Amino acid sequence: MTNQTRHSLFDGSPAQDDWPQDKSCELVRVWLVLTWLYVSSIKVDPYLNVDAGTMNPKEHGEVFVLSDGGEVDLDLGNYERYLNITLTRDNNITTGKIYQHVIERERKGDYLGKTVQVVPHITDAIQEWIQKVARIPVDDTGEEPDVCIIELGGTVGDIESMPFIEAMSQLRRRAGKNNFMQIHVSYVPVIHGEQKTKPTQQAIKAVRSNGLIPDLVCQDLRRDEERNASDRWLTTFRSLVDVDTEQVVVVRDMPSIYQVPMLLEQQRLIPMVRQFLDLEALHISPAMTDKGNKIWEQWQSLTSHDTRYHDPVTIALVGKYVELQDSYLSVVKSLEHATMRCRKKLDIRWVDSDHLEPKCQTSDPAKYHTAWNEVVKASGILVPGGFGQRATEGMIAACTWAREHKKPYLGICLGMQIAVIEYARNVCGIKDATSEEFNGDAANKLIMFMPEVDKTTMGASMRLGLRPTLFQEGSEWSRLRALYAGKTEILERHRHRYEVNPDYIDTLEKGGLTFVGKDEAGVRMEVVEIKDHPWFVGVQFHPEYLSRVLDPSRPYLGFVAASAGMLEEITKDYQHGAKNGIGAEGIANGVAGLKVNGEPASF
Repeated sequence: MTNQTRHSLFDGSPAQDDWPQDKSCELVRVWLVLTWLYVSSIKVDPYLNVDAGTMNPKEHGEVFVLSDGGEVDLDLGNYERYLNITLTRDNNITTGKIYQHVIERERKGDYLGKTVQVVPHITDAIQEWIQKVARIPVDDTGEEPDVCIIELGGTVGDIESMPFIEAMSQLRRRAGKNNFMQIHVSYVPVIHGEQKTKPTQQAIKAVRSNGLIPDLVCQDLRRDEERNASDRWLTTFRSLVDVDTEQVVVVRDMPSIYQVPMLLEQQRLIPMVRQFLDLEALHISPAMTDKGNKIWEQWQSLTSHDTRYHDPVTIALVGKYVELQDSYLSVVKSLEHATMRCRKKLDIRWVDSDHLEPKCQTSDPAKYHTAWNEVVKASGILVPGGFGQRATEGMIAACTWAREHKKPYLGICLGMQIAVIEYARNVCGIKDATSEEFNGDAANKLIMFMPEVDKTTMGASMRLGLRPTLFQEGSEWSRLRALYAGKTEILERHRHRYEVNPDYIDTLEKGGLTFVGKDEAGVRMEVVEIKDHPWFVGVQFHPEYLSRVLDPSRPYLGFVAASAGMLEEITKDYQHGAKNGIGAEGIANGVAGLKVNGEPASF
C-alpha cells in the first residue's frame, strides 16, 4: 500500500453521557468496511494512567484486553467487534503513556539538552505516535489501513485535553488536503418538547477557537420528526453554526445498534466522507470488493430482524460490579451476538452477588429475595470475571443452584474458579475449599497464585493476551469443543493472576468435574465441564474479547443456545459449517495471522 493513510477525527460535545460519540464512530467505521476499505482506529484518553489495567471497573467500566496483552479502554473492544480487526496496545493513547514516552527520551538525551515542553515536544510525540500506529496492519492481510479513525475522549475545553487538541490541529495541517477530516458529535436534548441546539453551538464555537474545524456535524435528535419539521430544524441549525445542510448528519435511535448501518443508507454521511478524504482515488481490489459485499449481505441477514418479536432468553448475570453495567460491556455484547445468532431476544437480569449471601437476608431481606428470585427464574446463569473476596459467596451459591437444578451455567475467569471451589466443597467434600485470593492462610487453596506473577506490581503483571488452549484426549464428548468444530487447539485471550491448584485435579476429576482444556504444557487448567449436565462450563480465559457480530464467541453461543433449549440445533450447524449463511470459519477476526511461540505476536 503506497497511499497515505487518511485520518478521521471524532470529538464530542458536553452532555454526551447518554449518547456516547462512539455510536457515531461506529457508523463510519462499519460503513468504511462495507465500502471495501481497510480501517484502523485509535482512542485518545486524556487521563494520566499509562493504561486501563489498574482502573476500578465500577468507575471506568471494563478493562479490555488485546491479543498482545495490552489492557486498554473498553472502546477498543467496540472497534474490534464492529470491524473484525486486531489492534495493539499502541492504538490506545493516554496522557500518561505520552508523558512517559517523552520523559524516557529526555532521560536518554534524545532532546540534546533542550528544554522539554508541552509544545512542541508533547504535541509532536502525539502526532508521531498517531502517524506511526495508523499505518500498522490490523488484520492478517498485512495491508496498511486506508483510513484511521481517531476518537478523542474527554471534552473540548477541558484542561487535560488541550495538548491533544493542539496536536490534532497541527496534524490537520501536516496531513494536508484530503488526508484529514473532523466529525463533531453532538447530542441535541429535548426540553419541554423542544429541541435545544445551544450546547452544540457552544461546543462548535469552542472547537473552532482551538484550531479545529468540523467538516461534518453528527446530531442525535433522539426522536423521529416529521420531514418538514426536520427540514426547518436543519435550516435553523445551519444558520446558527455556519455549516451547510449537507454537513449535518442526523442520527436517531434504532431498535438495535446493529441496525444503524441500515439507517446510514438513508443518510449522505459516507459520500461526504469519501469526498472529504478523496477515497475514490484509492485502489480497491476485486477481492476486497467481494469481501465487502459478503460482509454486508451477512450483516443485513443477521441484524435486519426486529428482536422485539423474538422469544426472550433470560440470563442472570451474577457479578460484583453490576451497578455500572459497562463493567461487563464485552460480556453483554457477546450475549447479544449469541442471541442474534439464535434468533432470540436477550433479557439480562443484573444480580449483585452480594445480595445472594446470607448476611443480606438479615440486613436487607427485600434485596435478598429479589436477587434470588431473578436467579431462580433465569434460563441460564453467568458468573463473569472479577477480583477480590467480596461477594464471592453469593457467586458460589448461584453456581450451586445452577449445578443442582441443571440450569445452564457459564463461568468466566473468576466464574470458572468459583465453579471449582463450589464443586470441591459440595461434591468432593472439601468443605473449607477456597482461593488464595480470598484467604492466603487457608488449608485447602483450590485456587492458587501463579508462581511467575509479580506480587508487588499491579499494572501489566497478570497472564495477559492471546494464549493457546488444547482440548485433552478423551474430551470428544465436550459440548464446548463441539462448537469449535472439534478442533484440538484454540486461541483465546487471558487476564488473570490465579489458577487452579494442580494438587487437586485428580480429586476433582474423580468426583466428576472434568478439565477438558489445558495450556500447551498441560499444567494450567483452561476449560472445565460436567458431562452429565445440559451446559456447565467454566473457562479461565475471556472469550468475550474475541466475539464478533458475525462470529459469536463459542462459549457464549453454547451457553445462550442451551439456555434457549436449542444447543443441539446450533451445534449441528457449527459441525456442518453452516452458520446461517456464514462459513464455518466465519469472517476473519484478525487473529489468524498471530503466532503464540514466534513472530509477529509477542507476550
